[in-house]
Amino acid sequence: MGWQWFHRLGSPRWFYEKTSRWMFWLALVTVVLLIVGTVWGLAFAPMDSKQGNSYRIIFIHVPTAFLALAGYYVMAIAGAVGIIWQIKLSYMVMRSAATIGAVLTFIALLTGAVWGKPTWGTWWVWDARITSMLVLFFLYLGVIALQGAYQNGVTANKASAILALVGTVNIPIIYKSVDWWFTLHQPATLKFMGESSIDISMAYPLLVMISGFYCLYAWLMLHWTRAEIVESEQKTVWVRDLLKG
Repeated sequence: MGWQWFHRLGSPRWFYEKTSRWMFWLALVTVVLLIVGTVWGLAFAPMDSKQGNSYRIIFIHVPTAFLALAGYYVMAIAGAVGIIWQIKLSYMVMRSAATIGAVLTFIALLTGAVWGKPTWGTWWVWDARITSMLVLFFLYLGVIALQGAYQNGVTANKASAILALVGTVNIPIIYKSVDWWFTLHQPATLKFMGESSIDISMAYPLLVMISGFYCLYAWLMLHWTRAEIVESEQKTVWVRDLLKG
């Protein structure tokens, strides 16, 4: 009985039906948090004494960077579950996480470049943090590419999962890069373990935006995975009935 929930969670139909009731409320919470965080951060947070208003890009850059890292673990864990327990739903989650993670990493790199121009005087430097984030982007793309590199879906899923697992070594490198090497990229200003260097008037809207982006990520993951389920299970009776309805 203790593992019944685990096997039930691996059922595409059960997952689809169970998550249907979450989609609206998760979307509502996401929209509210993002609107509040955006207005608070752009209109009411004070201007930075050194960077002026250009720092406000952190309200997009930091949440996307956080989720680019956290989402990679989601992808890798889903791939590991697929390899170990042969649960096809976990591979669907892995594929969804790869697509969303690649987009988030690209946004993090783009907003970092936009922020870097007024701060450093250049769009790009081969900085330890930035370079390791670029490697992360290529890892996401590699997982996506492997899905189309094999005609056999089982082989494609296993190859993607192995690459995702190998790539996890890059996550702690990204996180600690500003501590291990001399780097232009500033150290973390918002710390959950230890004292943060960001002023509280800027930290609060940033935390709201981070929460909003996490909710957005959860909504996108559910939406993408549900789409994967419908495509994968389209020949089953319950999906045909769903599409007819």
